[in-house]
Amino acid sequence: MVSNDQRRRQLAREKFERQQQRREAARRRARLRNGVIAGALAVAVAGGAVSYAAGAFDGDGATKDDAAAQPTRTPKDPCARAAPGKVKPLSFKKEPALTVDRSADYTMDLKTTCGDISLDLDAAKAPHTVNSFEFLVNKGYLDHTKCHRLTTGGIYVLQCGDPKGTGRGGPGYSIPDENLKDKRLKGNVYPAGTVAMANQYNAREKKGRDTGGSQFFLVYQDSQLPPDYTPFGTISDSGMKVLKKIAAAGESSGQGDGAPNATVVIDKATVTKS
Repeated sequence: MVSNDQRRRQLAREKFERQQQRREAARRRARLRNGVIAGALAVAVAGGAVSYAAGAFDGDGATKDDAAAQPTRTPKDPCARAAPGKVKPLSFKKEPALTVDRSADYTMDLKTTCGDISLDLDAAKAPHTVNSFEFLVNKGYLDHTKCHRLTTGGIYVLQCGDPKGTGRGGPGYSIPDENLKDKRLKGNVYPAGTVAMANQYNAREKKGRDTGGSQFFLVYQDSQLPPDYTPFGTISDSGMKVLKKIAAAGESSGQGDGAPNATVVIDKATVTKS
């Protein structure tokens, strides 16, 4: 027979367990709403796929507000038709030999359907990254590729560099993280005008360092991100205007993270040394 004291302890224990369950459920909801990738809002290539996880964009599921946020019609595409040609199915077994001149200036010009985007590359601080892009671009790797992702809430970036256009493509090799202590990355902010690498790093598990490939992101507005993604250059003023035009057209999901409504195709990419 259960005594009154035992019954009180049992009820107290059950109450405590219910409270713990409610708190854990609340924590899960909070992580989905306000969590950030690997403990901080981040851009990652998960198995090559770029992902904004753990509620970087409100992950509680569709609500009335979400439905209201859905565009009623697709905005007019502000970009031109892509140039004739196909993506080259290129893959390489290892990172190219490091031949970049760290004392030289390098520029990567992206001639896109939406306008030209010029990037000043920092070979001194990110030699492996700049060397890789010089190698890939000279092979025609980026030509005719589509910029497959635009984010418009919390993080403000255009994602490019995947020949598959799905977020799962890469060159077949990975390059090391570089320049993560750049003084420009203050307060966990990647400032507007930054070009940086996507990767597979998971800050929560502290796994996935040195996993950059060919995917990169162009920051068109200051974005809250931990310094885990190699910043390797800056975007020209004219290139920023092109990015603003792309961003103004929005993205397809209506949730702030999806394919850009603008058809952004890199018709031709070149890297020049000066």
